[in-house]
Amino acid sequence: MLIRKAAQKDAPGIAKVHVDSWRTTYKGIVPDTYLYESITYEARTKAWEEILKIQTVFVAVDDQQNIIGFANGGKERSGKYPAYDGELYAIYLLAVFQRKGIGRKLMEAVKQYLIDEGFHSMLIWVLAENKSKYFYEKMGGEYVDAEKIQIGGKELEEIAYGWENLSD
Repeated sequence: MLIRKAAQKDAPGIAKVHVDSWRTTYKGIVPDTYLYESITYEARTKAWEEILKIQTVFVAVDDQQNIIGFANGGKERSGKYPAYDGELYAIYLLAVFQRKGIGRKLMEAVKQYLIDEGFHSMLIWVLAENKSKYFYEKMGGEYVDAEKIQIGGKELEEIAYGWENLSD
């Protein structure tokens, strides 16, 4: 298993992980119609082709060079949390590869990227019903805020976790 910066050619592999992990992670949380009709491999591939033009994305690849996870981050997007200048935008890993330390390595890659880019702190948003929130707590994230969002016509709560000092 290797963590590396993604290239434009990785968009389909990232999209596959994105769609598949959403469908396993959010089953029973997000409406199935959204998971199976709104999130498609084709749409996500196009989205990742654009994202890869402007953002640094890290991928985890297995021994056969298949993408099994990804993470990306950058400037905190909302501007509502002055104590946090960076943000972990996304981190997804195929279910079969979870709980093997790969998520930690992806998160570390983004954290180091943020430090190298001059950021000092980091925020991430996670659905309250998503069990991965415990991963962020284990990684030292502290509760910052919560807000209601809509996904697929369903109101859900999203929690922000933060790290005030990335150097720690």
